[in-house]
Amino acid sequence: MDIDPYTDFSLRDNRIELVRASWSELTISISDVSLSDEGMYTCSLFTMPVRTAKAYLTVLGVPEKPEIDGLTKPAKEGDHITLTCMTQGSKPAADLRWFRNEKEVKGAKEVNASGKTFTVRSSLQLHVDRNDDGVAYTCRVDHVALAQAPQQATEVLEVHYAPHVEIIHSLAVPQEGQYLKLECVSKGNPSPDPVMWTKDGGELPDLDRMIVEGRELTFTSLNKTDNGTYRCEATNHLGTSSAEYVLYVYDVPTTLPPSTTPPLHPIPPDPTALLGTQVSDPTVTGNRDPNALGQHSTDHALIGGVVAVVVFVTLCLIIVLGRYLARHKGTYLTNEAKGADDAPDADTAIINAEGNHAHAEEKKEYFI
Repeated sequence: MDIDPYTDFSLRDNRIELVRASWSELTISISDVSLSDEGMYTCSLFTMPVRTAKAYLTVLGVPEKPEIDGLTKPAKEGDHITLTCMTQGSKPAADLRWFRNEKEVKGAKEVNASGKTFTVRSSLQLHVDRNDDGVAYTCRVDHVALAQAPQQATEVLEVHYAPHVEIIHSLAVPQEGQYLKLECVSKGNPSPDPVMWTKDGGELPDLDRMIVEGRELTFTSLNKTDNGTYRCEATNHLGTSSAEYVLYVYDVPTTLPPSTTPPLHPIPPDPTALLGTQVSDPTVTGNRDPNALGQHSTDHALIGGVVAVVVFVTLCLIIVLGRYLARHKGTYLTNEAKGADDAPDADTAIINAEGNHAHAEEKKEYFI
């Protein structure tokens, strides 16, 4: 077996073992492959003539597990932070991808060569808000050498933010004697616990009926003295938030509302009422509405006036046309071939007819 001068040293390595040698096949194995094993390998068969075959061995550089830097724990709402993911030892250069929970986000990639391998970095700019609290950011390495098991690193953000408060009430229309519960729902990190309840800017006046348990304010039995503005306030080291609820206690209704349930047995119609309805119909009794009669008379007068105007215009047109025809004068010309009947032959008749045509202009008749 002939050896390429660039790889001659590797064949004398203890990691290289001759597996099979025959007149038709020569096989070697390389254990614990490293990047230095990459190169051209030549196999020579010493026959006449000598036959050789060459193969280039490409060694992939497996990227190391990525690391995420730049995370501040905990971060504060409104901070600007930069997450940086880095992996080394890849050949060819690896690809880094960012994920916010399960959704991919785009980062800025940077590749640097280090000998035969590459160092890859990817940075992600974040403007942190309360929605980022508890969100997992994952950096994943994609490489041909990791087709079956990609490398990845994950960091979960912890974001501190000021509380936000709202009040939830159990009754839409509170009335005297009813039970009412107000719940102060506060969201913040760290959690603002406990919360503070006040009425009209001061302390709660009746702690026997107004019971505070954690975030809840309970009224065991409402009355008119409970009317007022109730305020819930929550505080942590980043700020304070409050919400207000205006309580107005209504009187208990003294009359029952009308029933909306239909009767079990429908009431039959009153024949007397039906008869009265029929008698009052003017179309049945023959009674006439005087206003309706006056309206019909007005319509008839309007139609008669229109017809009279049309007749008058027609008569005027007929008179004008008659006078025009009476004054018209017309002339006509008659051409007769006299003497043709008395001519002895056809030639004489034609000559007599031509003579008559010459005097045709003189034969005119006027009539009035």
